[in-house]
Amino acid sequence: MESQEYAVGLDIGTTKIVAMIGRKNEYGKLEILGVGRSKSLGVHRGVVNNITQTITSIQQAVAQAEAVSGISIKQVTVGIAGQHIRSLQHSDYITRSDSEMVINQEDITKLCNQVFKLVMLPGEEIIHVLPQEYKIDGQSEIKEPIGMYGGRLEANFHVVVGQVASIRNIYRCVKSADLDLSDITLEPLASAEAVLSQEEKEAGVALIDIGGGTTDLAIFKDGIIRHTAVIPQGGNIITTDIKEGCSIIEKQAELLKTKFGSAWPGENKENEIVSIPGLRGREPKEITLKNLSKIIHARVIEILETAFVEIKNYGHDEPKKQLIAGVVLTGGGAQLKHIKQLAEYVTGMPSRIGYPNEHLAGDSDTESTSPLFATAVGLVLKGLQAQELDAAEKRSSTQPVSPHSKTGAKPSQVENEQDEVEEDDEDDIITKPSVTQPKKTKGIFETWANKFKDFLDKAE
Repeated sequence: MESQEYAVGLDIGTTKIVAMIGRKNEYGKLEILGVGRSKSLGVHRGVVNNITQTITSIQQAVAQAEAVSGISIKQVTVGIAGQHIRSLQHSDYITRSDSEMVINQEDITKLCNQVFKLVMLPGEEIIHVLPQEYKIDGQSEIKEPIGMYGGRLEANFHVVVGQVASIRNIYRCVKSADLDLSDITLEPLASAEAVLSQEEKEAGVALIDIGGGTTDLAIFKDGIIRHTAVIPQGGNIITTDIKEGCSIIEKQAELLKTKFGSAWPGENKENEIVSIPGLRGREPKEITLKNLSKIIHARVIEILETAFVEIKNYGHDEPKKQLIAGVVLTGGGAQLKHIKQLAEYVTGMPSRIGYPNEHLAGDSDTESTSPLFATAVGLVLKGLQAQELDAAEKRSSTQPVSPHSKTGAKPSQVENEQDEVEEDDEDDIITKPSVTQPKKTKGIFETWANKFKDFLDKAE
């Protein structure tokens, strides 16, 4: 099977690492070919803090996915999250030399590349530049400027920023596991790709992805990403609360949470008791389910309220920014009993649990359709989208183009070529991660890469 036929998503989470292989079937739906899952040992709150353990976990997940699918994995699309992620709004413009010429993809690329030159705080790197609305010669609320006339092209951007060191660490882990990094995607954007419908994005929706170490938020309105945030609290902190509140070990606390846990204390009666075996012959402990759900309830309320503060910061109270579709909960934490009702209580908005079955083929197994794998499914979809764009660009490249309109090679190709020529410059490459831009748009990095590739070709 050729690599173009399938894509691999690698979700490096706090509690688990998932490698998922998928391809589009004849109906355009995602067919999962194999899933590998391993316990994440070197990641804390979405950030790699032990390179060796993370590499081992990645290799285990990839080997498992390869064994199930019979496919050798080379390239992966990786998700990035963690408390170091922040986002900001930015407006920028370019003045076109010839307003009699229609606006083309080259103009959009030039405008986006200008945003990449923004000066960030020390140690920070721009991960995504996501255009929202465009303005041409004062005419606002333009969603697709290509083909229009105008001299001044402006746009509002949603810019996602992360720590260079954290991005480098992810790159090193992937490369040390003998894999090529084809793209880095913000995890809430990947989850949104998997669980949200286009209608919800148009109406206005807040996606809350409750993971093990972090809770990711993505807000969409009018089909455009409006706000992203990463909250450094997730399912693990609930487990820790149970462990400390009930004086039991972590493994028992996790089992209690998943088997008997509820986010709503009202449903449990005082006489409902679960017995926990004592350690090494010690007396067993009896814990009331009422007390257990009270511990869970307090922490989930805190997580949801923090997410709701971010939703309020976006300004959903304003009529134009109203989120009609409400809240969609996904991630492992969304499997907690009665969390949907609690989310409605905290936010006052309609809620639902987000299952990644919107784009999946009908014969997918129940594991793939769990909210637990929403990010992994989204990463596979992002990988397939990138391949489709590359294929479209290759078709269009048969026509003569100017030197400035070259789109460049894929990030993974660039990294491989650079490694062969200049091993010492590895750090410089890592600081420029693969980024998501508007459709058919490539950044400075990839334009430079194409020139570098041409130079190598001439040298030969």
